[in-house]
Amino acid sequence: MSSANHDRAAALSVQLAQAHDELRRRLARIRAGLGERRLTDDSLATHCLAFCSALTAHHHSEDAGMFAGLLDARPDLAPTVAKLVEDHGLIAGILARVADLADRAATAGPGPARDAIGGELDGLAAIMESHFRYEERALGRALDAGVADDGWSAGVFRFRPESAG
Repeated sequence: MSSANHDRAAALSVQLAQAHDELRRRLARIRAGLGERRLTDDSLATHCLAFCSALTAHHHSEDAGMFAGLLDARPDLAPTVAKLVEDHGLIAGILARVADLADRAATAGPGPARDAIGGELDGLAAIMESHFRYEERALGRALDAGVADDGWSAGVFRFRPESAG
């Protein structure tokens, strides 16, 4: 691998951490808004949908692109990738519950659905943090070692702007 390609690969581990930081910030803003009751039920649903979409797109791009590229170059990462894909499934389940609860809160008004969102988001934050740290440690080394990017990075690192909802 050329020096320029190696530098690009090393930059991918930094971009992965930056993408995770952006997702953490987005979730923290939703949780803060929910806790302070400054989000209306409609804007809560909008913010939750935007966040759920961003996190889901990130994970789908990892599953379909980044992980395949890593496994081509590093088959020894198969157990790590399997664990990460399993985490993605757990996170998808939480995101589905959050989206359902946010929709209920938007149509039914404040109450149990809105309160339940806080619990789901707390659990999501804990799982995301563990998942992101593990992924950054386990895959960062492989990315820094020079795994080629054949275009898979676009969906992993780039998010649409947050909804102003």
